[in-house]
Amino acid sequence: MFEKLSPPPESHWLFSCLQWEPLFIFVNHTADLLLVSAVAVQWNFTADIMVTISNMREFAGFSIRLVLLLGTGICIAERQELIVTTIKQDPYTMSKGSQLEGYCMDLLSELAKKLGFKYKVHLVKDGAYGRQDESGNWNGMIGEVVRGEADLAVAPLTLTAAREKAVGMTKPYMQTGISILLRKDIVSEEAGFFDFLSPFSGETWFGILIAYFVTAVCICIVGRLSPCEWSQPETEQNRFTLLHSLWYAAGALSLQGAGPHPKAVSGRVICCTWWLFAVVVLACYFSSLSSSQGSDSAPLAIKGFDDLANQEVMEYGTLAGSSTLAFFKNSNNPSYRRIYEHMERRKSFVSSMDEGVQRAKEGNFAFIGESVSLDLAVARHCELVRAHEVIGMRGYSIVTPLGSSMLKNLSVAILQLNEAGELSYLRTKWWASSCVPEGAKASSLRGHGMKGMFLVLAIGLGIGVLISLFELTSKSRSTAGEQKKSCCTVLTQELSQRLRMSHTKNDPETSDKNKA
Repeated sequence: MFEKLSPPPESHWLFSCLQWEPLFIFVNHTADLLLVSAVAVQWNFTADIMVTISNMREFAGFSIRLVLLLGTGICIAERQELIVTTIKQDPYTMSKGSQLEGYCMDLLSELAKKLGFKYKVHLVKDGAYGRQDESGNWNGMIGEVVRGEADLAVAPLTLTAAREKAVGMTKPYMQTGISILLRKDIVSEEAGFFDFLSPFSGETWFGILIAYFVTAVCICIVGRLSPCEWSQPETEQNRFTLLHSLWYAAGALSLQGAGPHPKAVSGRVICCTWWLFAVVVLACYFSSLSSSQGSDSAPLAIKGFDDLANQEVMEYGTLAGSSTLAFFKNSNNPSYRRIYEHMERRKSFVSSMDEGVQRAKEGNFAFIGESVSLDLAVARHCELVRAHEVIGMRGYSIVTPLGSSMLKNLSVAILQLNEAGELSYLRTKWWASSCVPEGAKASSLRGHGMKGMFLVLAIGLGIGVLISLFELTSKSRSTAGEQKKSCCTVLTQELSQRLRMSHTKNDPETSDKNKA
């Protein structure tokens, strides 16, 4: 009398009992009313009822209303948990004690809050993502969803045409592509026109330039103030003009020298300090330059997939049974075909993402994988780098059973999370870099790395100027005693005469007195 149709695996309260199980009821007499109620409770049906009534039409409307009421009550009371399958991969799903955490777990939690459902997560039994064999059967997480062993698969599952035919896939929650992961010492960048400036940072070069001009000005000032350097301002020409001071400082900076050299103690103090500064700067520059040139001398220059396909020195491979492998297998690009044939011939596949990263760290192996996952490896391992070229752009999606009504609700929720910035926040949270490059200081020496030398130079310049003032004051005091004038008056006259840029005509009387 009763026939029950098999319900789809996703018949849960979450989706407002949209997956209703048909119930065919044949009412033949008045006792069928009690029978209908008992069967509805026993079989735990959730909603929509199709009723065929024969011989007792007067009981049809009442019977249908009663069964609908019972079914709706059961639907509200029965709130089953969704079975979610996933796979361990950093940072999508990771173990933390007895719990799981990661990007996918946070995403699943946000979806549960937005849609209001409960779930239970388990790791995929065979540790695979999902690949179809020759007989058409799927393994991994895709297989569990196809066989009804799981309601959802939340993992970095790439949206592909083959998977779309077997299961339902939501709107992508993350965009990615295919790139190459290898050691930094294998990748060689083209030399730029201004790579010779790379040993120092911009602020260091600016500080050296300022130090050069300040030192030249100090040499010029000391050359004018010191009586030992310029004894007769009325008759003698000052040797240390500003142009000559700039030339002298530049010669010292290049270790070439430029005469004449200072004779006064004050000038020699400044010059010695500048020479010491120049030696330290040049030593740091050549040391950093030689180390950077040595690190760039790599036997291979792999910038993209064409370079990888055209060489036979380095081994390369990808994840076995992955969508990345399928991309190269189905591609008509000659370079991509050679890459697939090489991997198939050498059997250079890896069983997990961690294995691929480890082989890349060991050297002489290029791991081909999803660019998003490779970016994480670069953030965690300073010796690795990802190639700039990214091909085969695709997205990661959540998997549902084929034809499931869950698909629409999940896709809308993912779009809402993306528009609210939640997906960007999760990406920033789980892809935070803990890498501190070891060669950062050597490759570009910053200003604070030489602040001690700048301080020594500043002290030397200050001492030199003070000594020149002391020398001028000593001479002014001696002259003031001879001419019966105050020391301040004579010092003021000396400063005015020595710091005046234009020379006055010789005064014979003053000249004779000075000679006397």
